[in-house]
Amino acid sequence: MRGLLPLGNQAIEDALNSNRDIIAPPSSFAYLISLRAMRKPMLVITASSRAAEDLAKEIRECHADTLEFPAWETLPHERLSPSSDTVAKRISTLQALQDQSRNWVVVAPIRAVIHKFNAQIVNTKPILLDRGLEFDLTQLQRELVSFSYTRTDLVERRGEYAVRGGILDIFPPDQNHPIRIDFFGDEIEELSYFSIADQRTSGSIANPVKILPCRELLITDQIRSRANELAGKFENELLSKIANSLLPEGMESLIPLLVDELQLISQSLPSNFETVFIERERVVGRIADLLATNEEFREAAWSSAAVGGKAPIEADSTYIDWDSLVQELPTYKDFRQFGSDEDIFLEINPIEPLRGNSDRLVSIFESAINEKRKVIFSASSKGMIDRYASIFRDANLPVQLQYPFNAAPTSGHITLTASAFRHGFSDDDFLFITERDLTGSQSAGGEKLPSRRKKSIDPLQLKAGDYVVHEQHGIGRYVEMAQRSVGGVVREYLVIEYAPAKRGQPGDRIFVPTDALDQISKYIGGDAPTIHRIGSGEWSKAKSRARKAVREIAGELIRLYAARTSAPGFAFSPDTPWQRELEDNFAYVETADQLSTIEDVKRDMERPYPMDRLICGDVGYGKTEIAVRAAFKAVQDGKQVAVLVPTTLLVQQHFKTFAERYAGFPIKVAGLSRFNSVKEAKEIVAELGKGALDVIVGTHRLLSNDVQFKDLGLVIVDEEQRFGVEQKEQLKKLRTSVDVLAMSATPIPRTLEMAITGIREMSTITTPPEERHPILTYVGPQDEKQISAAIHRELLRDGQVFYIHNRVESIDRVAVKLKELVPEARIRVAHGQMSENMLEDVILGFWNRDFDVLVCTTIVESGLDIPNANTLIVENADKFGLSQLHQIRGRVGRGRDRAYAYFLFSADKPLTEVAIDRLNTIATNTDLGAGMQVALKDLEIRGAGNLLGGEQSGHIADVGFDLYMRMVGEAVNDYKTGIVETEEVSHECKIEIPVDAHLPEEYVDSERLRLDVYRRLADVKDPMEIKPIEEELIDRFGPLPEPVIALIQVAVLRASARKLGIHEMIQQGKNLRISPIKLPESKQLKLQRVYPGSMYKSGTNVALIALPAKQWSPLGESSKLRDTSVIAWATSVLQELLS
Repeated sequence: MRGLLPLGNQAIEDALNSNRDIIAPPSSFAYLISLRAMRKPMLVITASSRAAEDLAKEIRECHADTLEFPAWETLPHERLSPSSDTVAKRISTLQALQDQSRNWVVVAPIRAVIHKFNAQIVNTKPILLDRGLEFDLTQLQRELVSFSYTRTDLVERRGEYAVRGGILDIFPPDQNHPIRIDFFGDEIEELSYFSIADQRTSGSIANPVKILPCRELLITDQIRSRANELAGKFENELLSKIANSLLPEGMESLIPLLVDELQLISQSLPSNFETVFIERERVVGRIADLLATNEEFREAAWSSAAVGGKAPIEADSTYIDWDSLVQELPTYKDFRQFGSDEDIFLEINPIEPLRGNSDRLVSIFESAINEKRKVIFSASSKGMIDRYASIFRDANLPVQLQYPFNAAPTSGHITLTASAFRHGFSDDDFLFITERDLTGSQSAGGEKLPSRRKKSIDPLQLKAGDYVVHEQHGIGRYVEMAQRSVGGVVREYLVIEYAPAKRGQPGDRIFVPTDALDQISKYIGGDAPTIHRIGSGEWSKAKSRARKAVREIAGELIRLYAARTSAPGFAFSPDTPWQRELEDNFAYVETADQLSTIEDVKRDMERPYPMDRLICGDVGYGKTEIAVRAAFKAVQDGKQVAVLVPTTLLVQQHFKTFAERYAGFPIKVAGLSRFNSVKEAKEIVAELGKGALDVIVGTHRLLSNDVQFKDLGLVIVDEEQRFGVEQKEQLKKLRTSVDVLAMSATPIPRTLEMAITGIREMSTITTPPEERHPILTYVGPQDEKQISAAIHRELLRDGQVFYIHNRVESIDRVAVKLKELVPEARIRVAHGQMSENMLEDVILGFWNRDFDVLVCTTIVESGLDIPNANTLIVENADKFGLSQLHQIRGRVGRGRDRAYAYFLFSADKPLTEVAIDRLNTIATNTDLGAGMQVALKDLEIRGAGNLLGGEQSGHIADVGFDLYMRMVGEAVNDYKTGIVETEEVSHECKIEIPVDAHLPEEYVDSERLRLDVYRRLADVKDPMEIKPIEEELIDRFGPLPEPVIALIQVAVLRASARKLGIHEMIQQGKNLRISPIKLPESKQLKLQRVYPGSMYKSGTNVALIALPAKQWSPLGESSKLRDTSVIAWATSVLQELLS
């Protein structure tokens, strides 16, 4: 957008050179700052972080040397560390500012400008990595620790590093992907990015890489000794951890105590810099609020210390006040919308909102072209430019596409470009209008971040004492992983303890070889299961009871499945250009899961029988967008779409979302709920019947008999777990004739129903959208100071607060009490007993940011999406169920700001054990996508509830969730193939050949990662699946040592044997015993001819193959015995006899 700069005139130039405040529309501020930055470096100060972020994007369009200096999302004394990407942006900006020759524009919220930071990070030189440079790996690790990186066995988050032999993995906070560094000796041989998901390298890095510190407190010897000294005075675990070189969460709160030199951002700028405030009055007010809230949190910490909490350490405030700030700034002026005679009013006008009226836009452009003004129209993406170009050409307007927009525009036509500018402006000489001025909403745009990948490496984490299920022996307790050497052959085993055979004796232990890890799963299904005795028969009884129940369920499922696949459905057409246009217009980056789910849904829709797919994804993971695209595809073929949601509030929200996404397309959307008047509802139903409406969003009112569709093609069910049996029955009838797409946010196993078994198709979305942060969760006793401070903190960043009080009779009293605590907050109440109009009014007001705090019941639990609300306070949290707590917490943290959730309980009432369990679970599972862990813990707390009906109650507790799900899957498969097994099928395939086959500790030193590799090799069903695992091991850990090559060969042999239905291949003396194996007479003759001395027992289907003479020694000392050639020989035996 540098083409805008030549449009400046002398009046603007004079105004910018003067010291007086400037009055102009806010949409022109970025343009004016860019003009001034051609002459001087600038510090631009906004009142809020969001305003700074948006303004920086716009300025960067015109002035490349634009930097952001974000504020910490935490308050300086809180025991929470700012996110690593915030720290990276701050440090990158400070490093860039060391080049004082350029006219930098630094955009910062006031919170960052008045915050004194550790001067040490300005002077710290980054570590430069490039091919050919030499580093002592041990010394490099020391430097990374001094830069506050954390060593781990698997790099998954920013600020982590891992070392394996000569390979160093590191995730610098300013990079989008982690980096793998391959050393040859001390020299860097290769630099490449790798994927967090599968840990495979994804692309080579051509340029040198700078490694920046990832925390703002770097632990040097001086800091350590200072912390040690202070730890003696104060009882503080943070200080003692820092003294021991650990990196605790929240250590930045101690910066004023541990660091001598603090500085402000203004001290890093070139000496001739100029400051611009965006609305100075608001900035001054924000400073006062920040200082007050800081003090309030300090008081809340002391009052919490009085009832047993941790006492805060007193330190000087790192915030300065307004008077101190003014002394730091050489010159400053204010940009704002309104002013007095002393200010300079620029002749720049804002653009009136066009509210989607493209005819009016065309007439505005026509008159501007006739007046010889330069006309610029900016959309957010290249796809949208092409679309608008065709609209303007259809209206006979001359169009010129200029992307990027660097040259000055000329008059006589419309210059179309793409930019991050949200709104336009005009003067006598030019007219600049953006897509947002026309539509009122912002579509896709800006740089698309590389999205996170779905996680395919998820190590089987076992701790000593965990309950595990062995498919043959039952439920036991995991003890450890042990190496044993038998006859000179080293193998690794999992040690599992079972109940003792005799009372009073120690427990029996079994050693499970790591190549049989597919027999073991972690136990989920009850609080403390009964540990079985080996060989007692308890386990086989429990399994047969579960298997019997499972078979009945599977038969019912198959009948439903057959009805659906045999019913004729409508095969939708492939994607149209309009479909692609709608998808390009999505304002966020699709995650890999979202894209694959969208593809699955489209593929299902294009099939000739009805779709029945369930989408499971955590709250806020983008399920609605999938629904938007599926509905659009259906409407393209002239079909109608019904979107069924559980609450009236969701009708409003989805109606708004669908209408916004379909803006500019000829699609008619309507909402049907109790918010409609009787007259409106009748009109909507009539239009549906005539086919005048394309998409209808509604509650179960849509399932009423009076609602008739002209041509229904797709039903979308949101929050499926919230619908009752009757509605599900009506939906079942629909399922056999129209496509059904169901969505569920809380993946509580009951709602996974048939999806787990493969009857309904299922897609899961486990990848969080980019720029999401985990929600900071606080569980503790209710305290007024804490509540007041939490609300103030949210108001400081122009955010909103959900306050949950689940009793209608006392909710108004709570609102009055909050008003006394926080007088400046605008507070309103919402609950299900309000009239439709009042409730609609409150919720719409909260959407439109008309008030700050919504005191409400759990009416907001389902799907309400308000990205600006990022603090949640729940009273009496001990009274809620676990999935409810997770759903409620999902109401916040849906935007890019850090969210806070406070689950409070009454301090004077004892908590029940179950409530403590629930609150502990919700406090520990705060990571993104924790829904599944919460769900499985819920299953444990409640004892496996009924998954598919009452019949199987208790069976999950007997055999564990994983094995139960496998049984259901197998039973369904049996019905599908028409072969119903009455006997239990063994999946075990034992390979016992004396070969050194294991993962040496020096190759993979982490027990967790070794377990993961063993598990994946044991799970392999087809020999072809092993090659990618082998390639991954070489990529992640380096060249394969001999025991690992042997391990891979054994895995290939096992997969081949398993495929042929063989259960064991065991070397016994001078024979290799293979069973079961059916050999016809011709093969028996071949056996005798090719392997003389071999035997075949047809009664037991056992073959004893004579080993080659050189492979066997009665003394067991032959070096050949452990040679991997015996594996090659065993593989050739299988091929000879069974090919």
